[in-house]
Amino acid sequence: MKKRPELSELLKQNSGFTLIEILIVLAIGALIMSFVGGNVIRRYDQARVDGTKIQIRQLGVILDDFRRVCGRYPTTEEGLDALIKAPTNLNCKNYDPEGFIKDKRVPDDAWNRAFIYISDGNTYEIKSLGADGKEGGEGVNKDISSKALD
Repeated sequence: MKKRPELSELLKQNSGFTLIEILIVLAIGALIMSFVGGNVIRRYDQARVDGTKIQIRQLGVILDDFRRVCGRYPTTEEGLDALIKAPTNLNCKNYDPEGFIKDKRVPDDAWNRAFIYISDGNTYEIKSLGADGKEGGEGVNKDISSKALD
């Protein structure tokens, strides 16, 4: 009759994984993470674009309220700061002393850059230069404009 090996002997014979087994598991894990990570980054970038579009629309609503109260949009020179504090040359007797933005701060785009505001007093454009901060671009680098949102 054969003697049964003890547990400690079995553990010594089969202890651990081989280097090849570990490398295979790491390679599979890295492959899965590359797919998951790429999708997460793309969705995060798209969320920034969508958030910036929402901010531009909200600023548009506030600008329309400014126009309703004051009879015109702030000019380029007055900028979006006219929504916080009345410009000195503004003849608007119904301007709310608290301003049009409650927290007294014009929001930045999703990349923490100030919006570009262009207006002649009759029409306006609010613009973000996208992720790269440069004119033009494709994908998340593409400029986002209030004129394109209409």
